[in-house]
Amino acid sequence: MERPNRFVAVVERLGARELAHVPNSGRMSELLVPGAKVFITPAAVLGGRKTRYDLTLVEHRGVLVSVDSRLPPRLLVEGIERGRVMEFEGFDRVDTEVRLGDSRIDMLLSGAGSRLYVETKSVNKVVDGSALFPDAATARGAKHLRSLLAAVESGHRAAVAFVIQRAAAARLVPDEKSDPLFCETLRLAVKGGVEVLAYGCTVTREEIAIRSRTPVVL
Repeated sequence: MERPNRFVAVVERLGARELAHVPNSGRMSELLVPGAKVFITPAAVLGGRKTRYDLTLVEHRGVLVSVDSRLPPRLLVEGIERGRVMEFEGFDRVDTEVRLGDSRIDMLLSGAGSRLYVETKSVNKVVDGSALFPDAATARGAKHLRSLLAAVESGHRAAVAFVIQRAAAARLVPDEKSDPLFCETLRLAVKGGVEVLAYGCTVTREEIAIRSRTPVVL
């Protein structure tokens, strides 16, 4: 029905208005429009929160889109464990939420005397077959890229993995209009040795999983 602020949506369920938490700070202006069909998930633990549900899926032009930005690190770890992410083979340990300089990075893969720092990004905007990131300015995202670049300069591997939480994306393209600073920082990071990867997902009401690698066009 409406989105009073970034993290709250008013939805209609069985004829009644409900508040749902939106686990995503992006604009998603093409997805969260009045009348859009959405799927909500009961909150695992209510505690002191005011919303009983999380808004997790949106149906957009017949395609289910996951808007939960908390999922990509978990999806990537699962993909690594199931052998779907070939680029990260050969590591036998995964640590999550690790400190790197003045940033906290999603994961550190280690094994055979080497380290690979990986930061994931949630993508759900697709226009004419191109998945676009970001859809809003993200100073934090640029900061993560600088930290990854510093890791490479210290002799480690580092990568940023864009997880496209929907189908119908043929490529991943940095969105210059939304955040030119992030896009420029991404190009500098690539020149400095940071690996840039993107993965498409299958999304159903029952399951979300990394499907295959998607080309990145810089």
